[in-house]
Parts: sequence; structure tokens; C-alpha cells
Amino acid sequence: MKQFAAPQPDEFDLGQNGNPMIEPPGSMRAAERHEHWSGRVGFILATIGSAVGLGSIWKFPYEVGTNGGSAFVLFYLAGLVLIVFPLMTVEFAIGRRGKSDASQSMAVVAVLSGSSRLWALVGLLGVITAFLILSFYSVIGGWAIANALETFRSGLPAANAKAAQLRFDVLLASPWQMAAYHAVFMGITALIVSRGILGGIESAMKVLMPILIALIVALSLYSMIEGDVGASLRFLFALDGARLTAKVALEALGLGFFSIGVGLAVMVTYAAYASPDVNLRQVAVITLLGDTAISIIAGLAVFPIVFATNLDPSSGPGLVFVTLPLAFARMPFGALAACAFFLLLVVAALASAISLLEMPVAFLRRKLGWRRPLATGMCALSAWVLGIGTVMSFNVWAGWFPLSFMPGLAKATIFDILDHLTSNVLLPLGGLALAVFGGWVVPATLLADELELGARTTTLLRFTLRYVATPAILLLATAVLVLRQ
Repeated sequence: MKQFAAPQPDEFDLGQNGNPMIEPPGSMRAAERHEHWSGRVGFILATIGSAVGLGSIWKFPYEVGTNGGSAFVLFYLAGLVLIVFPLMTVEFAIGRRGKSDASQSMAVVAVLSGSSRLWALVGLLGVITAFLILSFYSVIGGWAIANALETFRSGLPAANAKAAQLRFDVLLASPWQMAAYHAVFMGITALIVSRGILGGIESAMKVLMPILIALIVALSLYSMIEGDVGASLRFLFALDGARLTAKVALEALGLGFFSIGVGLAVMVTYAAYASPDVNLRQVAVITLLGDTAISIIAGLAVFPIVFATNLDPSSGPGLVFVTLPLAFARMPFGALAACAFFLLLVVAALASAISLLEMPVAFLRRKLGWRRPLATGMCALSAWVLGIGTVMSFNVWAGWFPLSFMPGLAKATIFDILDHLTSNVLLPLGGLALAVFGGWVVPATLLADELELGARTTTLLRFTLRYVATPAILLLATAVLVLRQ
């Protein structure tokens, strides 16, 4: 078993419990550096909120619908157990041992493991990826705010497909309106993050997560009462062998990356604020179960309505913003249910966007010594400016394809490029690097100590990272690149 390399005295400052922390010039002020969650509950709510997001509420239902239901769900669950969970636990272990932002924590653990500090680049990759995702994620969050306000003010459009599509098209056609809602969403996110871990992120999660759970449970009950619950249950859980294809498996694995965010190193950053007495393995299990439960309940909130109104469950990304309003318009108390659903989307998007913004904020605070409000403001403003490219992709720049010379991206707008780059390139690359780092570089003793694992479980975790997660991620990345050509 590989032994820890002794750190150089001038490279480390010993924090609480004797754990080493690299402190380069320009590090965070001591008072700010020791931010932490108040306890286990706050940490769990934050990690579930980060994992849920639009991936569970918006993307999961339409991906399930597009890929035929139950087979996709089966592959999705298998991917969570065999790939996402091992990567999440490794991120937790790295974060708490490193006690810093994603890049610095990777450097700390790498040096402790007798390896190169260049592993910090993996954490930096996560910071960059989170920033890029936040730029267009905020635009979609703005769509949710716009739809919630419009439904509250004017009710639902007439119960026909053209009227439902027209309302969404009007929003997309207005860059000024989209930019404004994008600014509102980013501003709320920045306000929360600027208030710190306890007073901002944790306090917000203690409000947002109960609201999210109450809304999604109420909507699923409404949907099952008013809709076709039998058809939905068969669609989600009655296995169709014809759908057990490699394409469906790859789509399901890709959604797991997008939804939970492994490969971003968000959980590295969040675990850095966790106290030594928190059982990280239990938090990982609860987070995964919580996210999965919310995704399934989201399906039960969507599909009974869709099937009851004879709409197409495979209508793609428009399922939430076009198909569902059309379905709600045909149901009793549909406008009220639609308002609740769009509010649910806003809450879920905020919970995840907060973690995306915290990534670059933590990095800049440590690297440049900035106070949290300044770092938050600069990161949020920069992401908002970059997000204008996504806004314009749906109107003014809809016909501009910057990478028209590249096969597979000839018809890609700025939004398409950002989505493809983050979801299909950077996230798998980050996940692959973390799998290699956790499986081959991080000593078993470190994983066992931080995750409170026995020898057999630690061996199983490392085996899974090496011989299951790593090949699966390589297969996913290769398949995506080939299919894109």
C-alpha cells in the first residue's frame, strides 16, 4: 500500500486536527477560510440541492421520454451505483482532506499521496466547467421565472399546441426579455452565495429544499389523481427489452453526469466545509437516494398528465416549457398546477446554480485573496455576460454557427457549443481524471480514513473506480465523439 509522502514544511499550514493545507500567497483571510456547514443536515441539504437542479426536474423527464422509459431508468440507476456514487465519495474524501477549493484540495491530496501537484489542474477544470455551465444554466433558470410569472399573470394559453408553442417562442424571440430574466436569476444566485456558507448557502437550502420537496410531492399527487397513473408506471418501470440498447445506456450515463455533477468537483468544494465528525459515506448515500427519488417523483408529476392528454412523452427539451403547459391547460386547476411547477423549476435551478457559482468564487477567494462579496460579484457578472451568447443563440444569432468548419458542429449555435463542450467533453474528462486519481493515486488509507470504510469496502471502491468507472467513462466519451461526427 502506498504511503503518504511527507509534505515540505514551507508548503503547508496545519489546520484543525492536524490536517495539512497548502497556503500560497494571496490565500483567503483566516476568518473567511474557516467557513463550514453548521452540521450534517446543512451539508446534506446543500449536496442534494446541488445534485437535483434542472437535471432532475427538467432534463430527467424528457430524457426518459425520448429514450423509451423503463430501459433508460434501469441504465440510469445502474450508472448511479457503479459510476456516480464511487466518484462522489472520492470527491468528498478529497474535499475534506484538502479543506480548500477544488483545485487546491486536489493539490493537497496529490502531494500527500506522493504525486504531482499538477493534479490541481483537474480541480481547475471543474471550476472552468462549472462557470461555463452556469452561464447558460442561468438562462434556462430565467425561462422558468418568466413562465412562472406569465402563468401567474395571464393564466395558461389556450389548450392547443400552437398557442403553447407561441408563448415560448415569443420569449425566445426577445433577447432583451431573456437577458433580463437571466439577470434576475443570476442576481438571486449571487446574493445567496455572497452571504457565505452559513448565512447564505446553508440558510437558503433550509428554505429552498423543503419548498422543492413540498411542491414536487403535491404536483405528483395532483398528476396521479387527474392523469393516467397506470400508463406512467408502465412507462417508467415495466421493462421493454427492445429498448435495452447501447445508445440508451450512453444517454442514461450522460444524464447521470449532468444531473449529479460528478466530474465538476462541486462535491470537493462542498466537502471542504464539512466537519470531521460528518460521515461522508452516509451523506453520499443520502444525496444519491434523495436525487433519485426526486427524479422519479418528477416523472410521476409529468407523465400522468402527458398520457392523460394523449401528448408525446418524447417531445424533447420542450416537454417542460411547451408540452406540459398544453397538458395543464386541459386539466382542472391547471393554471395553479402550472404555476407550482414553474416555481418548482426555479427553486431546483437555484439550488444547483448556487453550487456552480460557489466553485469559481472559492477558487478566486483563495487564489487572489478577494473577499466573498467581491469574488461573487465578479464571477456572477462574468457568467451573465457569457450567458448573453446563449440568449442570442435563440434569436439574433440563431443563424450564426461559429464552428461551421468542424464536423458535427456545423449547425451548432453558441448555446449548442457550450452545452456540447461541457456535457460531452469537459464533464466526462473531469470524471475520468477523478476516477484515475481516486483509483490509482489516492492511497487506500486516505479513502478509508475519510469515508470510514473497512478494508474490503475500500478495495471494492478502488476496484470499481479502476475497472468499472474508468472504462465506462472512456466508452461514453468515445461514443459521444463518434456519434457527433
